Amino acid sequence: MHTMSTQSAPIGKMEFLSFQLGGMEYGVDFRKVKELRTFKSLDRFASEGTIVKGVAVSRGVIMPLVDMRVAFNERAASPDPMTDVIILQLSSCVMGMVVDGVTDVVRLYPNQISPIPGLTRDSDCDYLMGLGETDGRRLILVDIDKLMSIRRETVAGAQKAA
Repeated sequence: MHTMSTQSAPIGKMEFLSFQLGGMEYGVDFRKVKELRTFKSLDRFASEGTIVKGVAVSRGVIMPLVDMRVAFNERAASPDPMTDVIILQLSSCVMGMVVDGVTDVVRLYPNQISPIPGLTRDSDCDYLMGLGETDGRRLILVDIDKLMSIRRETVAGAQKAA
């Protein structure tokens, strides 16, 4: 019997919250997930942009709402009352991520994660961690901290140029 130190590299299974976007299944590190809510259960205000769906309050925390359906699909329908929102604790902030639907928690060993075919190290897609495969399912694994830092840098750069 062995015990795993919290400071060691992951040797065992890693947990990912899986969710649907535009007919594809994605996964984010489950340790980043604070809670799951429905879109209608959040107090929202300042709704304006296409991708940034404004600001919401959950348990006293004010956070941006990012509609990943638009970011990954470009033409998503308006959120219906049962649309899922994943509330994430990122390294720099708390944010809500609007998705088509949360599926479940998937546990993967490192050997079940492979590089995404056609992706090179020079690619601008370093937020894609790999392709997870289990029980006939394939999940595109996303490093949400990297993805959201790209979005913030792009927005900041555009504002400075204007």
